[in-house]
Amino acid sequence: MKARRKRLEKYCNVLNCDTLVAFEPENLFYMTGFWGEAIGVIEKGGKTTIIAPELEAQRAKEDSFNCDVVTSQRGGLISTLASTIKKKKICTDCQNYSVMQSLKKSIPRIKHSSDPFYNARIIKDSEEIRILKKASSVIDEMFGLCTQTIKKGRRESELQTILMAFANANDLFDTGYRSTLNPLIIASGPNSSLPHAQVTKRKFADGDMITVDLTLRYKGYVSDATRTFGLGSISKEARTVYEIVKESQKAGLKAVRPQKTCASVDDACRKIITEHSYGPHFIHSTGHGIGLDVHENPNISGKSKEKLKKDMAITVEPGIYIPKKFGVRIEDSLIVKDRAAVMHKFTKDLIVI
Repeated sequence: MKARRKRLEKYCNVLNCDTLVAFEPENLFYMTGFWGEAIGVIEKGGKTTIIAPELEAQRAKEDSFNCDVVTSQRGGLISTLASTIKKKKICTDCQNYSVMQSLKKSIPRIKHSSDPFYNARIIKDSEEIRILKKASSVIDEMFGLCTQTIKKGRRESELQTILMAFANANDLFDTGYRSTLNPLIIASGPNSSLPHAQVTKRKFADGDMITVDLTLRYKGYVSDATRTFGLGSISKEARTVYEIVKESQKAGLKAVRPQKTCASVDDACRKIITEHSYGPHFIHSTGHGIGLDVHENPNISGKSKEKLKKDMAITVEPGIYIPKKFGVRIEDSLIVKDRAAVMHKFTKDLIVI
C-alpha cells in the first residue's frame, strides 16, 4: 500500500498538486484498501485520511491500511472534506458537477483529473497479480463446468444461474458493469453473433455455437475470459471460423511484448481474420486493460498509440460475428512480461458437446 501511495503522489505532483482526493470506490480501494461510501485523501508525505459516514466508519477502520478515519454526517462529507483540505492544491477524480462547483467555492485551486489514479493503477504489483491469477483459475473451472452442464434444451439463463452459483461459492462476484443487465454473457446460436448479447431464456439447440464470456470480480479485481463451445452437429463454416479466431488470438498473444504498441497487437489479430476474408466481421477492438474496473487502460485497438509495459494486465479477445447466424470469440486475461503470461489454462481447442 505504501508503494501505491507513492505512485499516486508522483502522478499527483505531475499536475502541480499536493493532495489527491478519491471519490470513486475503485480509486478509494486502491488508495486505502477500503471499498465503500467514503472519500479518500492523500496529502504530501503520504498521510492518508478516509472521510466516512458513521454507517461506514467502523468498516473503514477495519479494512483500511494506515489511515486516519474521520467520521462525518452522511450529508456532510463534502463540507468536512472542504474544511480538511481548504488550503491545499487539490486533484480529484470527482465526476459530480454540483459537488465540484461546491468544492470550488472553498478550494479555488481544485482540479478534476483521474490521470493520477489511471497512471498508477495501469501497472500491477505482485499482490494484484496474485489476486488476478486466482480469479482466472476459478474462471477456468467454470469453463470446465460448462462442458458438463451445457446440453440441448437447457436455457442460457439456466446456465448463467449454475455458473454464478459456482462463482459465488468460490468468492467471485458480479462486476456491476453498467452496460449490461446480466452478470455474464451466455450467447447461443444467433445470439452469439452479438458480442455483448443479453442472456435470454433461449434453449440450446443442435448446431449452436455458444459463447461464454466470464467477467468476474475477486477481492476487488476483475478477470475476463471467453470460450466458445459447439453443441451437436455444428456447421463446417462454424468450425472454420473457430479455427481462424483461434489462429488470430494466438498471433495476438505472440505480439504482446513490453514496448510494443497496443496497435501492433490489434494488427496481428486483425491481419489473420482479414486474410481469411472475415475482416468486416471483427467488429470490436482486440482487448483492454483489466484491474479494479472491467475496462481499464490500455486500450488494445488499432487507434491506440500507447506502448505495453511490464506488469500491465490486459485481454486479447478477437472475434468473428456472422449476423443472425453465429459468432466466435476467444479471450484470455494476461500479464505483460517478457512475453504474454496468460493466466487462463483452459483449452482453446474447439470443444463440441
